Amino acid sequence: MASLERNKKILLDLVKQPGNNFCADCGAPEPDWASYTLGIFVCLNCSGIHRDLPAVSRVKSIRLDFWDDSLVEFMREKGNSAAKAIYEKDVPSFFYRPHQKDCVILKDQWIRAKYERREFTGDDNYFKQAYTFQISAYRSTLWKKGKDKKQFLKRTFVLSQKDFTLRYFVREDSKVPKAVISMKDLNAIFQPEKIGHAHGLQISYLQEERTRNLFVYHENGQIIVSWFNAIRATRLAYLQREHPTVHDIDLIPQISRSSLKEGYMEKTGPMQWEPFKKRWFTLSSMDRKLLYFKTPLVGAVFIGTESHEYSVREGPCRSMRGSRWRCGITLQTPGRQFVFMCEQEQEQKEWLEAFRQIIAQPMTRQDYIRSSWTSQIKHKDEL
Repeated sequence: MASLERNKKILLDLVKQPGNNFCADCGAPEPDWASYTLGIFVCLNCSGIHRDLPAVSRVKSIRLDFWDDSLVEFMREKGNSAAKAIYEKDVPSFFYRPHQKDCVILKDQWIRAKYERREFTGDDNYFKQAYTFQISAYRSTLWKKGKDKKQFLKRTFVLSQKDFTLRYFVREDSKVPKAVISMKDLNAIFQPEKIGHAHGLQISYLQEERTRNLFVYHENGQIIVSWFNAIRATRLAYLQREHPTVHDIDLIPQISRSSLKEGYMEKTGPMQWEPFKKRWFTLSSMDRKLLYFKTPLVGAVFIGTESHEYSVREGPCRSMRGSRWRCGITLQTPGRQFVFMCEQEQEQKEWLEAFRQIIAQPMTRQDYIRSSWTSQIKHKDEL
């Protein structure tokens, strides 16, 4: 018993040390699990992924499981920083490192890439070279959601670093692409909840000043995450060409644009007597826009500052006509008042905080330009 308590205390002290106090794989604070074969401390969610890799990783709870002296000594000798120096020695600058709130497939493939395939140890350049295809093209068949119908259809996608484009073809033997998308304004992010598939990837781009979206997936997690990182590699190559004097460390944040807040809310129309409709909303701090989707993009709302008559408040806090949800948000703009309903209070609080953050953010010259053309977008469902 004395040995059990002593070992538990040693582990709890180890996990508080710099480097060990965050999950080795997603950065979540205060990890309480550990891989006793890799010598790393991980969070509960990542420990579940490690359980699927018994050939390379075995996990225990540092609080609940029994640890013998030899395993505790191994953890003392290793730790997250030592493992990172081995398994993340040669991670490409464009490669996406998942965070705590990222979707499961990103974390799953990051962990498999590090420990199972050992892609970043520097021992084998095959994986790194797979993303550099200046001469040939990156080609694969993905399932793409149809524009008017909800079913997914097989489409051939071709990514080129020669002309910095993404093309897709209706048939594998097609000579003419259905679309040619420039890397200039392309953005790719995983959206499993919105797309309805655990491997769902959203590819967004501008066409005639309108945001267009492609919703795709592949049943193989490694393939879809490799596509995501190949797009990031191509975006970085494009940015390097456009900004040759800028260091990569300053270009990396521009590869993709993540949102401040995303999720489902219900909304009503401009008269506020219309039935509420469930829509997926995306709030971006970069361009101050609230986008809402059915399929495809339904509309966009520019959000200015308080001095420009923009505000947000809680309420209404009751069920309104046609709404199943009760946690309301009222967004006031110079032109009209928007009413949204959230399913849970926590979602309501997060949306309110996100809106207030945008409203408190000073407007730039580019923001004024965006506000003028965003107001011209026709809202197809009369929101």
